[in-house]
Amino acid sequence: MKIAILTIGNELTGGRIQDANAALIARTAKARGWQVPVMMSVGDRAEAIGGALKHVLSLADAVIVTGGLGPTADDITTAAVAQAFGLDLFTDEAVLAHVRGIFEKYRLKWTENNAKQAVFPAGAEVIPNPTGTAAGFAVRTDGKIVAVIPGVPAEVQRMLPEGVLPLLAKAFPGSDPFVRSRTLKAFGLSEAAVDQALADLDFAARGVDVGFYPNFPENHIALTVRHERKEEADNLLEAATRDVESRLARHIFARDDETLEGVAGALLAEQNKTIAVAESCTGGLIADRLTDVPGSSVYFERGLVTYSNVAKRDLLDVPDDILLRHGAVSEETARLMAEGVRRISGTDLGLASTGIAGPTGGTEDKPVGTVFIALADGRETLCRRYGFRWTRRRNKVMTAQTALILLLRYLKGEPDDA
Repeated sequence: MKIAILTIGNELTGGRIQDANAALIARTAKARGWQVPVMMSVGDRAEAIGGALKHVLSLADAVIVTGGLGPTADDITTAAVAQAFGLDLFTDEAVLAHVRGIFEKYRLKWTENNAKQAVFPAGAEVIPNPTGTAAGFAVRTDGKIVAVIPGVPAEVQRMLPEGVLPLLAKAFPGSDPFVRSRTLKAFGLSEAAVDQALADLDFAARGVDVGFYPNFPENHIALTVRHERKEEADNLLEAATRDVESRLARHIFARDDETLEGVAGALLAEQNKTIAVAESCTGGLIADRLTDVPGSSVYFERGLVTYSNVAKRDLLDVPDDILLRHGAVSEETARLMAEGVRRISGTDLGLASTGIAGPTGGTEDKPVGTVFIALADGRETLCRRYGFRWTRRRNKVMTAQTALILLLRYLKGEPDDA
């Protein structure tokens, strides 16, 4: 089945926000084995919406539309769809009552323009919205389907799998083979190096589609298999996964929805270890990622942002003479930071970062991007120096990622070299 994607909004065509919805829909369609021959974005103009709809429908079996279903004057998608296919508009009284009920439940002030969210083209099938007030809808034309949902990303994330996909699957039954997909997440290799490492594996001959997707600071390798038999699709995917993981070895740290911090956190919990973090150049990014995992309170004790020399001295007991002789960005300081935060927190592990994020502050000996990361466990303290070459923000992100990789490799008992 071929699915077109049409996203609507002046905020998209004006460059004020990135189109996260189109990317999500495309990934979801591909995972089901559906083709996406065209993606378009248009502004909030009825003529543009109507013209785009007719164009993308000429290339696909169905189109998923997001945006323009709210109560304001520029939310014109419903009227534009009705106009494009010569349909009248009607108010769905059940949906209107539902919208009013939401306002009453949360004691929100009702204004009459909110009733607009209960207006649909004649003959449309309503797609419920479990997280917002604007319902979606689907209309059928010449054997094809136009499914329209709001543009709020959180609402798309719910309505797409719960409302749109079942509707399309029911409308086009048996049109697709079994599809299996897996994403392998790698760190420490460039996209070119990943491609080179896998170059001699003829996945295409085995019916495996391979995609390379940089997602700074990671590289994701997407494997997709389509086959008429479910068992064979599963076997092909597992074989391809083994091949990729054997070639990229420890550079692979996670699969699918897993995150680096989630994998490291699971190992901390499994090994019954606790950790505390002391950060300088990363400004709390490491602690933020570790605590972004549900249940992280089992292993995460505290995080300190010791940005200044005074903070390193007062909170971590880094001596003044060390800071004066070696500097805040040094192996000596990083080691003492990791050991200090571990000691004062009473944890099994102490993780620390210090560096020069830039764009200023570098020297000949320690240029911008110089970073030291240390991990202490009470028996030994690992410390590594890195040299990054990115913008300030990316240097911070790369440092946090590298620190978590160092932690992960320690927990897995792997060599800690870069």
